[in-house]
Amino acid sequence: MGSRTGALLWRVGLAALLVCGTGLLPWLSHTDPALTVLKARAADRDPTPEVLADVRARLGLDDGPLPLLGRWLAGLPRGDAGRSWISGSEVTPAVLQALGASLLLMAVALVVALVTAAVVCARTLYLGAHRRLGGRPAGGSGSAALAALPEFLTASVLATVVGVHLGWLPALGWYGPQWTVLPALALGLPAGAVLGRLLDDQLPGAFAEPWALAAAARGLPGRSIARQALRRCVPGLLPNLGLFAVGLTGGSVAVEQIFDIPGLGRTTLQAAIAQDLPVLQAGTLVLVALAAATTAAARLAARRLIGPALRDGALQSSHRPAPPVRRILPFVYSLLLFGVVALGLPRDPLALDTRARLRPPSPAHPFGTDALGRDVLARVAHGALDTLLLALAVSAAALLAGLLLGCLPALSGPLVDTVNAVPPVLAALLVTAVRGSGATTPVLAVAVVAWAPLAAHTSALLRQERATVHLTATRALGAGPWYLLRNELLPAVLPPVARHALLRLPGVALALASLGFLGLGAQPPSPEWGLLLAENQPYAERAPWAVLAPAAALALLGALAVTAASGATWGSSRSGAGGGPRWPRHWARRWPRLRADEENTVEQAAAARELAGVR
Repeated sequence: MGSRTGALLWRVGLAALLVCGTGLLPWLSHTDPALTVLKARAADRDPTPEVLADVRARLGLDDGPLPLLGRWLAGLPRGDAGRSWISGSEVTPAVLQALGASLLLMAVALVVALVTAAVVCARTLYLGAHRRLGGRPAGGSGSAALAALPEFLTASVLATVVGVHLGWLPALGWYGPQWTVLPALALGLPAGAVLGRLLDDQLPGAFAEPWALAAAARGLPGRSIARQALRRCVPGLLPNLGLFAVGLTGGSVAVEQIFDIPGLGRTTLQAAIAQDLPVLQAGTLVLVALAAATTAAARLAARRLIGPALRDGALQSSHRPAPPVRRILPFVYSLLLFGVVALGLPRDPLALDTRARLRPPSPAHPFGTDALGRDVLARVAHGALDTLLLALAVSAAALLAGLLLGCLPALSGPLVDTVNAVPPVLAALLVTAVRGSGATTPVLAVAVVAWAPLAAHTSALLRQERATVHLTATRALGAGPWYLLRNELLPAVLPPVARHALLRLPGVALALASLGFLGLGAQPPSPEWGLLLAENQPYAERAPWAVLAPAAALALLGALAVTAASGATWGSSRSGAGGGPRWPRHWARRWPRLRADEENTVEQAAAARELAGVR
């Protein structure tokens, strides 16, 4: 009970710190909120001292930030979040209406994501159900390319082609269920590809567990074994599914901007830019509450799926068998990416030629030219240096932070929920307020939130690994915490989390690109990939090559990351059949029959329990 109370207080404290931080945004950025509000209300009005004084008096800005924050907090128990500083309307109904639109979009996008994930892992399920999974080589380049597609680019293409040219579905506005299809596809396809890859990474280990072998030997149908394998793997992914749900609700700002959706992410971003503090604080508070509710639902679902085995320490260690790695694919993808960079680096990315505007690909310009006549190949190659190096640095820092904080779930659990409730755009605005604008602003903003999915994945895997039979037996034989961490827990957790981090490498690059697309990242004339997409997106119909070139580079990066991640292992400490106890050498010499007897007992007990569940 004490630990639960402490976790609750920690969660409440973090939420209060975040909400209060957003309430202090104008003072942290050393800007005049009266001037910002006046510009948002009437951009053409002259900001005379008298006008600004009237705005301050009406909003109570002369009292200072703390009294303003205190009055806003005092109204929350009554459901009163104040009035908007821009429109003067009540905040609570407006935020709840935006939340309803975002929840509907999130629900449809999750359906698209789940269908996409099912398609990605369908082949593994089929082969595992028919016991033909042993020689399956690692792959997933197609899903990696899909996961690396920028959401705003997908949204623009769907709106232009499907909505405008073909007229199959409405492209702009928010008037009914039909208007959710295109934005849900833009959000759900990349998210489903990531979820499908994570699930596809764990399924081989589940099919190699003793219960699956025993069930197949007893002649149970393959579909039943596949269904139980899904049940075995899904709990480890539920925390990330919850993070996706919150991210789709508050982080889909670019998609909401393109499709003109009055969602919570767009509402929060507009309030942050206009420094409309009541709306910004209410939106942030709703996102934090949604993150907490989603996490609680994910944990409850995980307990329901795993059952008492998690409590009783009766799980079997599920490690992915070492598959044959297609080493040729990472080599080919890296060679292609390196070739693009090598061909473009000698070219000048800033050279202007207005007579060669929007030229198609040619021997002189293999990737064509942009709206200013600049060589797209040169800009993609020079932008790759910044984009790839920054994405690698942020991913490495996120992996380290995710592993360290994931080992401390009591500390990191509420912190993950709070951080995940902050869209990267809002994080960029907060970082800008504290440090000022600059080239490091998008890097810090993405780094602040990039570790959260890895920490959630680490905590979920550790929770299941600590509940395995062989770990209980190893602990009972006198193994200390350091030995268990070094020889049992880290070998079980590090490879899948490292593959997860590599899988998210294109996503980190996409987050940097999204900030550039929204004008919060690199500024012209930088050739950063996000800025390239933002600059050339208005000309996508006339010059699609200018947009497809950086998008193809991102997709190539995703394919390279996934194929390289497929070979990520932890030495040779695990067997290829799904793992098991790893005993100290002096124990094996002292008790020669101990390991064999204990492994047989573990396998028989696990097979009996799981077989009873399959029936």
